[in-house]
Amino acid sequence: MIYNHILIRYGEISTKGQNRKKFVAQLRKNIVTALSAFQNIHVKYTRDRMYIHLNGENHEPIIERLQQIFGIQSFSLALKVENELEAIQEAALEAMEEFDIEGKTFKVSTRRAYKQFPLDTNELNYAVGSHILRNTEHLKVNVKEPSVNVRVEVRSEATYITCFDYRGAGGLPVGTSGKAMLMLSGGIDSPVAGYLAMKRGLEIEAVHFYSPPFTSERSKQKVIDLTQKLTAYHEKVKLHIVPFTAVQQAIQKQIPENYTMTSTRRMMLRITDLIREKNESLAIVTGDSLGQVASQTVESMYAINEVTNTPILRPLVTMDKTEIVEIARKIDTHEISNRPYEDCCTIFTPSSPKTKPKREKINRYEQFYDFETLIQEAVNNVETLEMTASSSTNTADSVEDLF
Repeated sequence: MIYNHILIRYGEISTKGQNRKKFVAQLRKNIVTALSAFQNIHVKYTRDRMYIHLNGENHEPIIERLQQIFGIQSFSLALKVENELEAIQEAALEAMEEFDIEGKTFKVSTRRAYKQFPLDTNELNYAVGSHILRNTEHLKVNVKEPSVNVRVEVRSEATYITCFDYRGAGGLPVGTSGKAMLMLSGGIDSPVAGYLAMKRGLEIEAVHFYSPPFTSERSKQKVIDLTQKLTAYHEKVKLHIVPFTAVQQAIQKQIPENYTMTSTRRMMLRITDLIREKNESLAIVTGDSLGQVASQTVESMYAINEVTNTPILRPLVTMDKTEIVEIARKIDTHEISNRPYEDCCTIFTPSSPKTKPKREKINRYEQFYDFETLIQEAVNNVETLEMTASSSTNTADSVEDLF
């Protein structure tokens, strides 16, 4: 492989005005962290491009990793040469010869950011294209739908030749939109919500409610493995495991059955809010999809949200289950979520949960018991795990150890 650089295009970051520098710097930081195993690479950036100098590193695992970093619209393997016509022509020809060009078509697309280059865009397109034609056989020009698009980017420091674009993850770099707490169950929805929240630049920490002996170690491991999958999109994700047994038992004892789900969600939200405050986060993310279950009706959300004024973000609120499952398969969480180990919500689900709960009723039911003490005890006994992308290879082994 002749390519010595990877050229990265920003996408949505390009719409940022005076704040663009902050977004680009965060993207570079995320890329450097994600590629820390590749010690020879060097990453630099300009206002509208980022470049990875490979320095002999194998590009294939780097490409795979870049496709999971939010903030990148697209990227290409690139050949960097001096700003001289002959060097550009030879590099473009060499890049084309990396392809099986028998019977193929091509075009040359020049982007002349360095305006002092002696040839204009059309002249450079012609000079490079004619050089390729003179030195190859069975190759034709097609400017509308070419098999290969030879891109020539002339910049002040050098010219970059690319022939193929890889699609990036899009979105905004993780960390540019602040931090939020993800309420992570063992189901399909909440990991997808976490993924979409990170795509909008949020750094997330996960909160899971664990009720032994009603929920097993396997259900806990299931959530650990889901959190591990999310580290593919950001190097480090904390998981806060909340002991929830005492709270749930009190709810089952004190609250009428058809309101137990509403009360459970309210207690979870109150606990998550305290953990959020302790960890200097500014929002809460949930996997709610409007109308999917009883706790996700507008009336339920209205009754549940009463316990906090913290912004609650619901990335899945307008999606149907098919769309959510499709994303879960894409990010490789679907199979883990389908493991038959129930979380505390499913175990304690009432037979006929209230779909249109009233705030005044749930407030009256809850006022007869000191839930505040139980909530504080749960927060004080939270177990926090720090998951990193580098530990992902141990995930499968940890599952096997449970059997």
